[in-house]
Amino acid sequence: MALLEIENLTVAFATSVGPFKAVDNVSLTCDRGEILSIVGESGSGKSVAMLALMGLLPWTATVTADTLRFDGKDMLTMSAQQKRTIIGKDIAMIFQEPMSSLNPCFTVGFQIGESLRIHMGMNRAQRRERSIELLNLVGIPAPEKRLSLFPHQLSGGMSQRVMIAMALACDPKLLIADEPTTALDVTIQAQILDLLVDLQKRHGMGLILITHDMGVVAETAERVQVQYAGQKVEEQHVRELFRDPHHPYTQALLSALPERATRRGRLPSIPGVVPGQYDRPSGCLFAPRCRYATERCDRETERQGAEFGFALCNYPLKDGDPTGYPEKAEAGQ
Repeated sequence: MALLEIENLTVAFATSVGPFKAVDNVSLTCDRGEILSIVGESGSGKSVAMLALMGLLPWTATVTADTLRFDGKDMLTMSAQQKRTIIGKDIAMIFQEPMSSLNPCFTVGFQIGESLRIHMGMNRAQRRERSIELLNLVGIPAPEKRLSLFPHQLSGGMSQRVMIAMALACDPKLLIADEPTTALDVTIQAQILDLLVDLQKRHGMGLILITHDMGVVAETAERVQVQYAGQKVEEQHVRELFRDPHHPYTQALLSALPERATRRGRLPSIPGVVPGQYDRPSGCLFAPRCRYATERCDRETERQGAEFGFALCNYPLKDGDPTGYPEKAEAGQ
């Protein structure tokens, strides 16, 4: 049994013109000791899906799912009190932008110790000892002195390490890292990623890494889930995904990597933008930006099987070419 099982998760936000689906029937699993990466452009619903799992969405959000199970426990039928014993303890999250995620009014020591007090019942001396141990674990020098500092007194890289220490405080079974290297320079990015992977292996946690950086995916992930406009469009093991992507969106993301450029000049890019509430197609959501789209794609889209990486595409790619693609004349091109 997988550590985390999500089936057909949908998150809709109430707006003045009706509900907007930020996450649309997304399913995923993550096993113990596995690194799953969720990748896609901004607006793909990556963070929203995990915030829904954590119960951190505003009241305007409606969350539904066929299955939402963690460590064998059904989170759909849990009471709010039961969820509070799991969230922050067994499931922890490293949020984007550590400089704004940390509370500017409290010291580093207080913020790390808060979860230790709530979930572990530690007294002040125990909290201090454990906080020093955690800061040492994430590579912060002179941890005794850092406990009394406020967030504005820390650098970006050090703030990110404090966020990781807070997430690891109660030895979680599942760690969710939401863009953990955003706004950090390249050297610090590498250090943070190496730290996360090392800690994940050392503690045997499940790790869900949310990112838009395919380079990060290649370096860290074991399995990759690609999302677009709130939908899962492909899922493969990382090597297979980079070698033979099956969805045109995945192919376009990989083609835009600088290291894949075959000649000098402008890098390939994906035309257009992720659809919003007012320009959401009725068929395939990627069709307006896809060079393989036909009239059929404007009406419907078909989910493929494991052979094609569960691609949400009428004409999944194989070795770079679409399968079952009609002739140009038939497609009206």
